[in-house]
This record gives sequence, structure tokens and C-alpha cells, in this order.
Amino acid sequence: MINYESAVGPFAHNQNSSVRIMYTVIVTLIPAVLFGIYQFGLGCLTVIVSCVIAAIITEWMCLAVMRKSLKACMDGSSALTGLLLAMSLPSTMPVWMCIFGSAFAVLVGKQIYGGLGQNLFNPAMLARVMLIVCFPVEMTRWATPTPIDFSHNLVNVASGWLHFDGMTSATALSSERTDPILFANIFWGHQAGSLGETSSILILIGGLYLIYRGIIHWAIPLTFFGGLLIPATIAHLVHPQTTLPVWVHLLSGGAMIGAFYIATDLVTSPTSVKGQMVYGAGCGFLVWLIRSFGSYPEGVAFAVLIMNSASPLIDHYLRPSVFGSHSVPEK
Repeated sequence: MINYESAVGPFAHNQNSSVRIMYTVIVTLIPAVLFGIYQFGLGCLTVIVSCVIAAIITEWMCLAVMRKSLKACMDGSSALTGLLLAMSLPSTMPVWMCIFGSAFAVLVGKQIYGGLGQNLFNPAMLARVMLIVCFPVEMTRWATPTPIDFSHNLVNVASGWLHFDGMTSATALSSERTDPILFANIFWGHQAGSLGETSSILILIGGLYLIYRGIIHWAIPLTFFGGLLIPATIAHLVHPQTTLPVWVHLLSGGAMIGAFYIATDLVTSPTSVKGQMVYGAGCGFLVWLIRSFGSYPEGVAFAVLIMNSASPLIDHYLRPSVFGSHSVPEK
């Protein structure tokens, strides 16, 4: 009998864990969430709280049924799933639909595959697509922004800000091509849309911080924007009267949060840098394709799910080389 002794490999640890990563991502989303509450009113709180709590409770129930440690429901993954789903929903979404969407995300999008790290599709985007297909009217009922007015040394709270309903309005992507769209309003988030996707600058800051911390890689966001902006630029140069400007594609809808927070999911994205570049470019191109020729004005969720299904294939053909390996030429 041969006794094998375990050897210490050349491993390096950056002090990150799955729990720390999840809560770090949640913290970077807080500024965009607070801006959404400021922009659309107190009704956002019902959407956010119901999505997060429903996700955690569903996770707890699944763990109890499978007789696993119940502490795992507080690892931050289910809370992040609920928060990302809430940020992609209108602020006027009914509470029962928020609960149904979060439960679907955790149960069908995650636990049915075996739990954290086993799922093929991004749970939040899977739930978003399910809600779009089942409840298209509620999912496209965007509220008009009713922010608090702090000008002239006064605090003027709009009547709609204190209520849980709001006036509906069209987003920059679903509006008529001839309507004038102000760059400043879209950049700072003063537009109709999902409660957490409107402020591009806050999402950009959070995404850059995640890259700085090494939690996500730059390859997916950069190629995501490239895959979206290159065809959008060509289309706008050819048909400027019937296509949206490039900066509208970049700053509107879920493009910014999709590039930094959705497509970069560590579980559903490829592992190699080359694979991430192909994956990100595919997501961006599909977003432009769906926005331009599809039935839905927004295509981030559909694009990410399609590329999630292709992620194992990308990893197969663009597999990173093993550390220390080298090819031996045949004699």
C-alpha cells in the first residue's frame, strides 16, 4: 500500500469569501437603491423589502426540506438575488408579484440545480423574464419620477412621492424615436424606468469599485459595452432618424447594471479571460439586437440568459491552460 502525503500547493488567498463577496456587492448597490427611493417615492420600499424577504424565506424553506444548514440562507446570495430582482422591477409592482418572482428566482433559478454555485442561469434575470412573460402590463408600467425638491431653501415633497402608486410614463428606450432625449436627465437618472436602473453614474461607481476590489473582472463589462455600442453606432450612422443614439443605449434600461452586476455573475459566466470577453461581447450584441428588432424595448435579461446557456460551451473551447503546463512537440 502506498501512502500519499498531501503537499501544500502554490495557493494564494485574497481574503475574499463567498459571503464577503455577496455583501460587498449589496453594499455597492445601496446608493442606487437609495436614489431609486428618492426618485420614485416610498412605494419602492415595498418592492425592495418584499423581494428580499421572500428570497431569504424561500431559501430557508429549501434548506429545511433538504436538511442542510439553515444558516446558509444568510450568506447574502438570496438577499442579493432579491435585491437585483427588485432593482429591475417598476416601483409600482404589486407586492404579491414581487414575492412570487423572488420565490421563483430562488427555487427554480437556484435551488433546483443544487444551491449556490450550481445554477446555470442567473436567478434574478430568470425571474424577471418569467414576470415579463406572465405579467407584461405590470412589468412595463413605469412610474414618472417624483423626486423631492430641495431648491430655494425649501423641502417640497410631491404628493406622488408619499403614495404607493404613480403616473405611468415611457422610458427612453420605449419612447418615440423623434422625442427629444436629454443626455443629462438620462445620465443622472431623472427618467422613468426600473427603480434601481435609472442612475447610471451610481451604478458605474459601484461597478468600478468591484473591479478595483478584484471581485469582478474588467473583461465582461468592457466587451459588453463594446458588443452593444459598435452595432448601435453603425446603425445610428446609417439610419439616424429611426435608431436611438449610442448614449441612449448605454445609459438607458438595464445596460449599465447588466454589464457590472448581472453578466459578471461568478457562477453563470465563463472562467477564462478569453471566454469572458466572448461572453460579454455576445451579451452586448444580443441586447442591441433585441432592442432594435425584438418585441421588447429592453433585452438585458434575455441576452444574459441566452449567454448563460452558452457559458459551458465557451468554457469548453476557451479553457484556460493548467498552471505550469506546457505543450510537448511530437517527435
